[in-house]
Parts: sequence; structure tokens; C-alpha cells
Amino acid sequence: MQIETLFFLVILIFSVIIHEIAHGFVAEMMGDKTARLAGRLTLNPAKHIDPMGSIILPALMLIGSGGKFVFGWAKPVPYNPYNLRNFKWGTALVGIAGALANLLVAIIFGLMLRYHSMLGITAGPFSDILGTIVYTNIILAVFNLIPFPPLDGAKVLFAFLPYRFQQIHDYLEQNWVLFIVFVFFFAQYIISPISGLLFRVITGYSL
Repeated sequence: MQIETLFFLVILIFSVIIHEIAHGFVAEMMGDKTARLAGRLTLNPAKHIDPMGSIILPALMLIGSGGKFVFGWAKPVPYNPYNLRNFKWGTALVGIAGALANLLVAIIFGLMLRYHSMLGITAGPFSDILGTIVYTNIILAVFNLIPFPPLDGAKVLFAFLPYRFQQIHDYLEQNWVLFIVFVFFFAQYIISPISGLLFRVITGYSL
């Protein structure tokens, strides 16, 4: 495995960990301590890594796409929606928390890249690191906000819909093969253009 690929996977792993921890913290703020009791509110990778979603699949996609497209996931942080103070909106807030955390990371490091000269950062390896962190977190945020179960965007969307639509959500979530087909054939055509636009807006640079 090339050093660039290994380095990218490290960034990806910690980005998905931040994503999952955000879910757990918001769930705790809403009244559910399941994540904390399970020991998942930690940056320790051993508690979060999913071998397939955090390492194998991202590495294959990174190599196969020539570094142009990749995504991944960690073990979902557990939470009990019935412990939340508001089941419907609490679920939506927990769902969107991960993507918002990734966007916050992207904005912080993106602004460092945008104003690198003012901060005394010269173009080179460190600025490349900043760009990788920004783009990785943008991809994770955009990917997870796609309103297709079991992604977080679906939890947000269905919170705004009448309860009778929950059956559609449950069906799509249970038939995960449809999700896999969607991801491999359609997701990159949605994620890449949006991620590129956000990267340019935040950093002032094009990919």
C-alpha cells in the first residue's frame, strides 16, 4: 500500500470517528447515555473501526478511482431513540450531528488553507494535508446527508414527513442490497460535484 493511501486512510478513520462521536454526544444531550455507557465517546480507533468500512473498502475505492473518489464508515455509535426527550426531532438531530461535525472540521481546516499565507503556512506537504482533511470531511458530510436509508440524511428527511412514510424508510433500511446498488452506481455522481463545489467555496481552491 502506498504511503499516500495509508496516510489518507488515517485521516479517513479519524474523520469517521469524529462523525460517530458527534452522534453519541448529541444523543446524550437529548437524554440517551447509551453511547457513553458503551464506551464509544472516545477517539480510540479500536472502539470504532469497522474493518470493511474503515479500511478495506476505502482503500480499494481510493486505488480503483485513482484517488478521485472514496468514502467509508465506522461502527455506528449505539443509541436508543426511545430514551430521547423528543423521539421524532431527537432522532433527526442525532442523525444530522455527524455530518455537521464533519462540515465543522472541513471549515476550520479549510479556512487555514484559504488564509495559509496570513498564517505563515507555505505551499507544500502541510497544505496538502490540510486539503486532504477538508475534502475527506466534506465527502463524509455530503455522503451521509443523502436521504437514502440507512444514511443520516434519511433520518432528517423522514422527520419532516408524516409518520405513514416511516414504512418506506424501514423497507429501504432492511433491504440493504438496494443501498449497496445505489452507492456503487449512483452515489459518486452526486457526491463528487457537490463536494468539489463546497471545497472551492470553503478554501477558495479548485480540486
